[in-house]
Amino acid sequence: MMWKCLIIDDDPIALLIVKKYTDLIEQLEVVSLCNNAFEAMVIMKTKKIDLLFLDIEMPDLSGISFIKTLLHPPKVIFITSYTEHAVEAFNIGAADYLLKPLSLERFLTAVNKVIGTNVPIEEDHYLSTRDGHLFLKANGKMVKVSFENILYVESIKAYIRIYRWHDIPLLVKQSLTSIEDMLPPDLFMRIHRSYIVSVNRVTAFTNHDVEIDKIEIPIGRQYSGKIKSSRPSVAALKYAD
Repeated sequence: MMWKCLIIDDDPIALLIVKKYTDLIEQLEVVSLCNNAFEAMVIMKTKKIDLLFLDIEMPDLSGISFIKTLLHPPKVIFITSYTEHAVEAFNIGAADYLLKPLSLERFLTAVNKVIGTNVPIEEDHYLSTRDGHLFLKANGKMVKVSFENILYVESIKAYIRIYRWHDIPLLVKQSLTSIEDMLPPDLFMRIHRSYIVSVNRVTAFTNHDVEIDKIEIPIGRQYSGKIKSSRPSVAALKYAD
């Protein structure tokens, strides 16, 4: 089920934080960001909304007062800076009551409670599978990356760039070590502090570099022993001394 959501808060920064968190959860579709309850009312007259992420202290009409005006309110997760409204919020059926500043862990706990599943988000905002591919967050969406299409991975400061067969490189905000932990060790090898290569895509290597798709990638000194010891298991490679 896809849960259609509204995020309602008069604080623009809070709106963006909640939107960022919802974007990590494929079961949530944000219909709109609203600055107040009246904007939300207009949208709810024409669209079915399943879940509200709702601030309490807002001008003219508070979040709690807004819910009381609805004959059939959707599920509600209150997100507020104030603790004193918690009892009243739960009395009118709140699914959860979150305090600002909002952590991702606490947000996921609340969402899991509502949608009845465990949302598999890791701290670097990726999803992984065991079916020969990964889902990585890039360009504001989760992108499927097949192991067989990866040529090599390059570290660029706080990011990694994944070079793919017959596709444009993918830039992901993630460390090289974290992606190394996700990739099958029988298919991928770290050969440098800045590079991981697909063993099956290597066409030649020396003591100093490997070649993939006519691109020469350096071998770090601390990794040269790993390359030598791996030769029996990568017999398909063309060794050039």
